[in-house]
Amino acid sequence: MLKPALRLLESGCDELGLNLSPLQRNQLMDYLALFAKWNQAYNLSAIREPSQMVRLHLLDSLAIIPHINKPYIGGESLIDVGTGGGLPGIPLAICFPERRLALLDSAGKKTRFLFQVKTDLSLVNVQIHNCRVEAHQPEELYDGVVSRAFASLVDMTKNCAHLLKSGGTFWAMKGVYPEAELAGLPPSIHLREHISLTVPGLDAERCLLALIASKSASNET
Repeated sequence: MLKPALRLLESGCDELGLNLSPLQRNQLMDYLALFAKWNQAYNLSAIREPSQMVRLHLLDSLAIIPHINKPYIGGESLIDVGTGGGLPGIPLAICFPERRLALLDSAGKKTRFLFQVKTDLSLVNVQIHNCRVEAHQPEELYDGVVSRAFASLVDMTKNCAHLLKSGGTFWAMKGVYPEAELAGLPPSIHLREHISLTVPGLDAERCLLALIASKSASNET
């Protein structure tokens, strides 16, 4: 069952220009297998067909890799807020083994799954936090906050401001360009870049927004 999924992943990675090692591709497939297994009991996602899981989970997450590597990210640490079943955090951790990846979710059943993934895939660069974002007080702030699950850009930038280093980047994964959400942001939050994404095999709009906060942003939260 997973062989066609592996071929789909490999062709998708080639289309995205990702030169992943055999180990990284195997880790992505092992993650997919664990996701499918745990999904039967934990209801991590409504998507259950393997090829759709590759497109809508793995490739959708991997599509941001070429862009999140931009020089201005600062590069060393990211936190995926509202990670759910580990998307995009686990694919990012696999692709960036040299970076510190934190995965945060308030649902205990989802973080239990993520602990299993971390153990089985030997992802030593991953930290998992089971709490609300407002309660997370890291010893060291992050270079970037990434999320594909926040309801709005206002909520993301407000509730996660205390997690980000000065000069850090909010990476928001969206579908259609969220013009109304951007218009509602406070003046201290600036859109640095809007990136249109093409997800292999997926006929739907996707975009990645890079947002930065001025020094005064923390005073608005």
